[in-house]
Amino acid sequence: MIQQERNLGEQAIDKVAEIALASQLDESESLSVTVQSEPIQLAQGEVNAVTIEGQGLVMKQDLRMEELQVHVKDISVNPLSAMFGKIELNGPALGTARAVLKESDINRAFNSEYIGDKLRELKVDRAGKLLTVDIKSVGCKLLPSGTIALEAEVFVRETGSTEKIYFTAKLQVDAGGWAVSLEDVEYPENQEFSPELTAALAQKASEVLNLRNFELEGMSLRIQQLNVESGLLTVQAEAKVEQFST
Repeated sequence: MIQQERNLGEQAIDKVAEIALASQLDESESLSVTVQSEPIQLAQGEVNAVTIEGQGLVMKQDLRMEELQVHVKDISVNPLSAMFGKIELNGPALGTARAVLKESDINRAFNSEYIGDKLRELKVDRAGKLLTVDIKSVGCKLLPSGTIALEAEVFVRETGSTEKIYFTAKLQVDAGGWAVSLEDVEYPENQEFSPELTAALAQKASEVLNLRNFELEGMSLRIQQLNVESGLLTVQAEAKVEQFST
């Protein structure tokens, strides 16, 4: 009987949390929330663990993740709300997260309206002259060597010209996990590209790839490790969860 009550209680909270998370998404191929806690623990405001697993998650800004897994343990919650099927945290909870982005997901992000707005009207200093540029048609490849290749067309407003950029670089976690930078930039042999425009693209690429744009409401990710392989970017992170539902 106790086992049945525990399962029913957990399932009720699971479903409420799933609905709350799904409301933040435009689309999901699959999404599940699993709560582990005994009825007595819930009455005392304690939850052993919460696990979130999703595939094909499309955020409100049309940004997509192939996979997301979040696991949080030892959570203190409002016991009254928990008894009615909601998880209201008494304070932030820490856990782990794993996110996987396909090459096509990153290209989708670069060319989304949300990110596209961040790639326009960039100010670039070239030989002491301030230029206004728009980065267009960004293409990304995740290479087996563990590097990322970026190519783009850049429109320079002052001259009305379009310049092409291509380079490969390594992804580096910076600033305690809150940012990503592109290091060891390399160009194809016998080809020269504008270093100023390359720097502008590299900076904006870092902003896209640091995953802050992909965070769910009430949850932040502190990157611990990045793994680039052919066609896939896998991110291991610390997850800080402040709320599961609204």
